[in-house]
Amino acid sequence: MQADIGLIGLAVMGQNLVLNMEGKGYTVAVYNRTAQRTEEFAAQRAQGKKIIPTYSLSDFVQALARPRKIMVMVKAGAPVDAVIDELLPLLEPGDIVIDGGNSYYQDTIRRAKALAEKGIHFLGAGISGGEEGALKGPSIMPGGPREAWDQVAPILTAIAAKVDGEPCCAYLGGDGVGHFVKMVHNGIEYGDMQLISEAYFLMKHLAGISTAEMADIFARWNEGELQSYLIEITADILRRIDEETAQPLVEVILDEAGHKGTGMWTSQVALELGVPAPTITEAVYARYISALKNERVAASQVLTGPAAPGAIDKEAFVEEVRQALYASKICSYAQGFALLSRAAAEYGWELDLGTIASLWRGGCIIRAQFLDRIREAYHSVKDLRNLLLAPYFRDVVTRSQASWRRVVALAANAGLPVPGLSSALNYYDLYRHERLPANLLQAQRDYFGAHTYRRIDKEGVFHTEWV
Repeated sequence: MQADIGLIGLAVMGQNLVLNMEGKGYTVAVYNRTAQRTEEFAAQRAQGKKIIPTYSLSDFVQALARPRKIMVMVKAGAPVDAVIDELLPLLEPGDIVIDGGNSYYQDTIRRAKALAEKGIHFLGAGISGGEEGALKGPSIMPGGPREAWDQVAPILTAIAAKVDGEPCCAYLGGDGVGHFVKMVHNGIEYGDMQLISEAYFLMKHLAGISTAEMADIFARWNEGELQSYLIEITADILRRIDEETAQPLVEVILDEAGHKGTGMWTSQVALELGVPAPTITEAVYARYISALKNERVAASQVLTGPAAPGAIDKEAFVEEVRQALYASKICSYAQGFALLSRAAAEYGWELDLGTIASLWRGGCIIRAQFLDRIREAYHSVKDLRNLLLAPYFRDVVTRSQASWRRVVALAANAGLPVPGLSSALNYYDLYRHERLPANLLQAQRDYFGAHTYRRIDKEGVFHTEWV
């Protein structure tokens, strides 16, 4: 018996993808660098299933039907290159390698070119949904040679999440596209998580709302336009009680956030392509500054802030925070989709932004009700320049902005940091202003560096001898 597909890398995510594939009727060969993990998987979760354990790459490759289809689920960076280097001597022209990890899209482009020279197809497939999504159905964002996609499409669409019967997996384009889209997904995820955390922070410190009350608030929000996976799990998190202290577990977790680099990549690429993505970038910075825990503790002893605010109408404030959160969320997604649009123009990709929104409706971490609205916006308005210009989102932000501004102002007056909410508001205000102070900035550049400027009243490029 030969396997339909093989998978290398049996961490929990890899194991769950294997079980997902097998559950959809496919025979799967597996290999892991550490043989013990393969043995444990074969003896436990894979026992009695159409899963072929192998203990050398040679045996692994021989267990696969031709053309071989191999998914690699190892840590991004050098480990991916190491696996490819070991695999290459064992492969034949026409074989397909799929990188399902969080690889940087430029690495994917490089690898695809190198493998293509040897006749091997390389697909970069961003996969989102975590361990549960891998088992029950993730969002899959593939890019690479169309010929290779056509051969693996039945497997990848079978294991993907389904929304209204549609798989959250579709071909997105050529080399690097899948991992670029996944990178932007993760950048939006950073922004989303930061905004939700700020809403929690404000309700706690400005309105004195208890963790238990907030759990109910987030649960209510999850029944409306904010419905999403992240809002849902926030309610669950806030309800969890720590067995040792009998306090809400969230209150005994150290306020120091980790990161794996994909948010940073999104910010870097946005800067390289000249796309403003302040909310995503502020979310990355917020994680960085959270890691300065010892410095922050010391600073809190010597740096002062304003006095505590007076009494706040809790019910009214909660509604204003909800509106501010939703408006900011829209701006964060607008930044991410603007980056996708610019990248498509820069690299010659034919990205369908509505299709990308569809892929994110299920399985992935940022899955949310309003992705249906985003899909509709891009499919109904040709060449939509920015999500804020779509009628639905324009109306939401218009009716929410009074509350949004009050929340940000209250936070500033109370000395509470809300970089996500405030950067989203600044993005909105920058985008909607016909004239910005960049005229003075450009005059300064011309003054000290003769960088020239254009005028509003006539064509041409000008320079002034300022001194």
